[in-house]
Amino acid sequence: MDSKGVTEQPTSFERPETGVDPAESRGALVRTSTPSSAHATPPHTPGGAAALPAQARTGETPSTPGTTAPSGPSKEPPVIAGNGPEHSQPSVAAEPDTHRPRPVPEAIPPQPGTEQSQESAERRTGQGVPPGRPTPMRRDGDRLRFVGAATRRIARGIDLDEIVMGLCRATVPTFSDAILVYLRDPLPVGDERPTGPVVLRLRRTDRIPEERDTEGGFLPTQQQQEPNELAELSALTAELCEVRPGGALAEVLRGVRPVFADAPAARAALPELLGDDGQLIIPDGQRAILAPLRGRRRVIGAAVFLRRPERLAFEPDDLLVAAQLATHSALGIDKAVLYGREAYIADELQRTMLPETLPRPTGVRLASRYLPAAETARVGGDWYDAIPLPGSRVALVVGDVMGHSMTSAAIMGQLRTTAQTLAGLDLPPQEVLHHLDEQAQRLGTDRMATCLYAVYDPVSHRITIANAGHPPPVLLHLGGRAEVLRVPAGAPIGVGGVDFEAVELDAPAGATLLLYTDGLVESRLRDVWTGIEQLREKLAATAQLTGPDHPPPLEALCDEVLDMLGPGDRDDDIALLAARFDGIAPSDVAYWFLEPEDAAPGRARRLARRALARWGMEDLTDSVELLVSEVVTNAVRYASRPVTLRLLRTDVLRCEVGDDVPQLPRLRQARATDEGGRGLYLVNRLARRWGATRLSTGKVVWFELNRG
Repeated sequence: MDSKGVTEQPTSFERPETGVDPAESRGALVRTSTPSSAHATPPHTPGGAAALPAQARTGETPSTPGTTAPSGPSKEPPVIAGNGPEHSQPSVAAEPDTHRPRPVPEAIPPQPGTEQSQESAERRTGQGVPPGRPTPMRRDGDRLRFVGAATRRIARGIDLDEIVMGLCRATVPTFSDAILVYLRDPLPVGDERPTGPVVLRLRRTDRIPEERDTEGGFLPTQQQQEPNELAELSALTAELCEVRPGGALAEVLRGVRPVFADAPAARAALPELLGDDGQLIIPDGQRAILAPLRGRRRVIGAAVFLRRPERLAFEPDDLLVAAQLATHSALGIDKAVLYGREAYIADELQRTMLPETLPRPTGVRLASRYLPAAETARVGGDWYDAIPLPGSRVALVVGDVMGHSMTSAAIMGQLRTTAQTLAGLDLPPQEVLHHLDEQAQRLGTDRMATCLYAVYDPVSHRITIANAGHPPPVLLHLGGRAEVLRVPAGAPIGVGGVDFEAVELDAPAGATLLLYTDGLVESRLRDVWTGIEQLREKLAATAQLTGPDHPPPLEALCDEVLDMLGPGDRDDDIALLAARFDGIAPSDVAYWFLEPEDAAPGRARRLARRALARWGMEDLTDSVELLVSEVVTNAVRYASRPVTLRLLRTDVLRCEVGDDVPQLPRLRQARATDEGGRGLYLVNRLARRWGATRLSTGKVVWFELNRG
């Protein structure tokens, strides 16, 4: 049919008294209309069908309203003037003959009294269909418009449930009275090959609920289907179906093309799909279509379209409609599964790149938050970390890699791993940033990131900070005053050929240091310095709520900081790391230098015994003297410079012995004839924890004991 003959008219008759909105989300309902004076079919019209209007010819007088042109075997079809059916075209008066082609099959009615004329009349007017039932699509233009609207609705879905629901809502009731959608369980992803048998699970059913109107007919409701309204289909069909290799269902699915239920292949395949009781819902005739759902590489399910017995049967052209619906739905489901797998991988990647739990170093409490830019972009390059260092120190790191892709997350993971390795070497903060810059250049020329690296010493109550193009940290003092620390900004990581500078600042007890990424303070609605000032004011206002002598709770403080974000402020990922400095009081620290001589172990035992007596921890004297003697003996045996001994009293008793030998001691099992090698064995058995850390100037061996 010529596309010029398709008019942009509604595709259904509407009954005004029903009050149905043509723009309803469930799709336009095609219904029979009550004959009126303006739409009534003349009694002499063959078959009771309303014929299409005739176009006026040269010299003919157009028909007047309320009259019809004479009809005969060799004349034009009758014309219904006035408000005729929706596909009728008004007559044109005194129009010259332009020999414009007309849709002859649509315009010339079939011969009266024939079976073809009766069926055609019913399909065009909707007669023969119970009142209130949608009439079938009568022309190719109707099908094209329906397929276009249905595919657009299916394409709007993002996840699996939205796509399946879009298929159901687009087809019921416009195309079918009910639908059943089966999908593979589990759904294959990409190129992976399922190992088990092919199992189809009933994913969703939908149908027109029966609601009796005042005329005694049944009308489709406009409200959304409730689960109990679908119980009939679910109760009569099997939830799971295993596709037997070589079976009838497998052959239909392999054929890909939709088939009518009365076809020989479908008659054997439907019982296998729906179960023994499923035949009860299959009407006679061509009123059911079995359509395989094929994705890009394999069949992923099947859809069954059903019409009630009182409705007209499907036509052969409806198989093409079902094929289009099945193809678009299957491709959408394939993409939704791939998107879901990518989102899962992204979430797992982001989760593994960030620390699951923060450490609990001595003298500092930590809290953190991470917010992705959006639910649809959960992967980014923001990260934070807290790394325990020798001497009860802790390294605080926060960084931001450009972008929000998987590549950004991968680069972030490599930089975070590099930072952890460099921190283990106890390098100064500026040296850590220098090595991170070199690592970023090795990863690529366009790998840019910002980073702030700080080392807090709870004994000296000092913090050393180096910055690489990152927003400056904010320090909240105990009295409620918040200040932006003056730290040299430096160049971002990845620029290359630049030096980084570190500054050492006071970190008083009770103060809180806030490290963050630019997503917290910068957006389309405000610049970075305006956001930093708002953050400072927010911290100061929050501190006023708890008074000058009590700092705000750390977790609540992080939540209050995130509350400053407005609706338009979520343009970037946000990483937040808060550190509350408790410090270690000087009265809880004992520190000595020991010369590397044979008398050093004995002197170490005496010093440790005096410190324990001063702290009231005499019950640990025997264990501490034994372990200190063993560790100091190993240190002075190879050291060439003075050995350091430090005792720290916190929630545990910690002993640290440092020397200038970089080789780390290893625990080994001594033989019965060995004279040495049992020192670390005793430490491992008696201490709560122990370890050894390499420094730039040597190493530190430490152990901890529980305080009785």
